[in-house]
Amino acid sequence: MFRIKSRKEIEKMQRAGVILARVLKALEEAAKPGVSTAELDALAEEIILSYGAKPSFKGFNGYPASICTSLNDEVVHGIPSKKRFLKEGDLLKIDAGVQLEGYHADAARTLLIGDGKFDEKVLSLIRVTSEALEEGIRVAKAGARLGDIGYAIQKYVEQRGFSVVKALTGHGIGRSLWEDPPVPNYGMRGRGIILRKGMTLAIEPMVNMGSEKVYTAQDGWTVKTVDGSLSAHFEHTIAITGEGNRILTKEEESS
Repeated sequence: MFRIKSRKEIEKMQRAGVILARVLKALEEAAKPGVSTAELDALAEEIILSYGAKPSFKGFNGYPASICTSLNDEVVHGIPSKKRFLKEGDLLKIDAGVQLEGYHADAARTLLIGDGKFDEKVLSLIRVTSEALEEGIRVAKAGARLGDIGYAIQKYVEQRGFSVVKALTGHGIGRSLWEDPPVPNYGMRGRGIILRKGMTLAIEPMVNMGSEKVYTAQDGWTVKTVDGSLSAHFEHTIAITGEGNRILTKEEESS
């Protein structure tokens, strides 16, 4: 059963979200050819700890790092490694969480590594995934149904020739990194639970250039596309308010 959060609880989550946004900005600036994914992980942990916060991911269900770094055909949950160096043209997904004062925030973004000329379809994949997240957030308001979010995301993505990963979902978030309800990136408008003021959700479309089908690699964590196609991922933590919603994982707190 999902938990309704008080204004004070949401404010705590937003403080965690502001830290997380700053972490992701620093990682985006640091993610260059020749940098290892382990270096990005160390930088993220250093910044998170400097604020008196904790990495939400580290130790969660045994996960060994502070962030997820997923490359190219890896959808999510890629484990940072000292042996894995970023290359020109890589498609990097960075997913991270911050815990502060007992409350979590979760966010992700997709980056193209290097300064070269990138294929227009790859640029379109990134743009469509980011815009699909905006579409999902736009309809997430009190009185709407959970299915409205998934419907908006799926429709936006599929109309543009890409596929939504259905084996993975967004989620509720708060005192736990993962809470009810699951938030699918597909669905039927008007179906599912009614969204209520005080609900806090991590909305995170995962979009593939090819088939929606995915599998988990031998490390037990990394999720990859079955057909080897590229994948993109964006995520924000939001709170449902009386006026719509509030994005909690922006760099600066809203008034």
